[in-house]
Amino acid sequence: MNRNEFIKSTGIMTGASLLPTESVFSQSLQQTGMDKLTDKDGNFALQSLPYNENFLEPNMDQETVHLHYTFHHGDAVKAANKDLQMVKKAMDENNLEVVDYWTKKLSYHLSSHILHTIFWTNLSNKKTDPSGALLKQIEKDFGTYDRFKSLIAKTSKGVDGNGWGILGYHPSTDKLTVLQCENHEKLTQWGVIPLLVIDVWEHSYYLKYRNRRAEFVDNLFPIINWDNVAERFNLASKFR
Repeated sequence: MNRNEFIKSTGIMTGASLLPTESVFSQSLQQTGMDKLTDKDGNFALQSLPYNENFLEPNMDQETVHLHYTFHHGDAVKAANKDLQMVKKAMDENNLEVVDYWTKKLSYHLSSHILHTIFWTNLSNKKTDPSGALLKQIEKDFGTYDRFKSLIAKTSKGVDGNGWGILGYHPSTDKLTVLQCENHEKLTQWGVIPLLVIDVWEHSYYLKYRNRRAEFVDNLFPIINWDNVAERFNLASKFR
């Protein structure tokens, strides 16, 4: 079994993308391909940011974006590729005693790659607001946008240790849900499709905000790209 065959057999699609190629948002990222998780050979790949590293100033400083994207996200991509290779090696050698270790590592690193890929595209340098079908769904499930905003802000700020605050959509219940995710993969809900992710690992904010996580979260809301979140919601709602 070669690498590409192994990737296909494990359900990881070659050239996998978080959005379909015909979607409006995906077309807007056609130049950078930021939303793609893999390269043409099926290897997990760090795509180019859809903007310059100083694009999110002053809410997120250039140095943080550089270090966060290049090393924290980038290293997760490299590690996920290694994890996948080690799972294959264990299978080839019939050494299944080590598979548990490497599958846990893959869950951690691949989840990091997926969430970071969404995170970068969830951000812009201009203020937008939820509208249309997304706003209606927010009002249906949370009452008002302000109530939802308070909930996801509190949820993100309150993550124990490192992790994420996530707005997701569950096709089976046709509901939006807000959840905490510790690390990159813990406390997730099966079937939930992430639409908006807020990274509260210390590396996301420590250079500019020191230990003031709450201030960092509050300063993210003016640069959330709600057009991106809406595009993700429109796609996810087709699965119900």
